[in-house]
Amino acid sequence: MSDRKPINDAMDHMNGIEGYPTNVDLKSLPKPLRYFGYFFISFFVLFFITFFVLSMIL
Repeated sequence: MSDRKPINDAMDHMNGIEGYPTNVDLKSLPKPLRYFGYFFISFFVLFFITFFVLSMIL
């Protein structure tokens, strides 16, 4: 159980119904999913840098 205290009864009720992840450890994800995330982020960073450099040149 989380150490967080609900703001009011409505928030406590919504937390009881929906719940929310706590103490998420991203390094515990499976390797293929981690590598896909690294690839995805790297792709967009390289795309942004390439786009910025090309827009400066052209």
